Amino acid sequence: MTLTAAIKDRHTGVQSDAAGGQNPGRAGWQRRRGLVAARHPANRGSQVQVVLSEPGRLTPVPAHQADILTRMGINIASRAPAADLVIDALIGYSLRGDPAGTAAQLITWANDQAAPVLALDTPSGLDLTTGAAGAPAIWATATLTLALPKVGLLDAPTVGELYLADISVPPLVYQRMGIAIPPLFRQSSLLQIDLRPPSDPMVH
Repeated sequence: MTLTAAIKDRHTGVQSDAAGGQNPGRAGWQRRRGLVAARHPANRGSQVQVVLSEPGRLTPVPAHQADILTRMGINIASRAPAADLVIDALIGYSLRGDPAGTAAQLITWANDQAAPVLALDTPSGLDLTTGAAGAPAIWATATLTLALPKVGLLDAPTVGELYLADISVPPLVYQRMGIAIPPLFRQSSLLQIDLRPPSDPMVH
């Protein structure tokens, strides 16, 4: 599977979004990403349904994004239906401990599906510092991470194919952080990162 094929060719998508086990502020950021992401396959003609693990805890910005989806005619479902593609935006990079509650149930549900799973920024349940997978954790077919790849994504078996997307972070931001970044997105706003170890030149 390639990321572009997943977005363009799948006829039904499920966008799962939640905050379980996270810092509330960062949870809201991940929620917003997931809700915005749901619009893209819908705009390309896919049937999209959104499932929220904690619909009663939306902060104002994610609530605004959810309202946009409702006005677009995108269904916010109470339970996850069958899907041809699952987009995981449950838990972001501020995970503390193992996922629990409805978030854990949705992770288990996603892993049980025959459909490919596209993780947004990180597979839910993955520690982005250590690369350790929680119980449960999403086992993604592909992961679309943003701006720069996070350390824990590079060796984690739950990531699948890893893609990096440009979100227009100004180079000055990285300079002030002391990070030397080449012009990664000069040719494309979407890159696939090869996670395979370099081949041994002595092996034929």
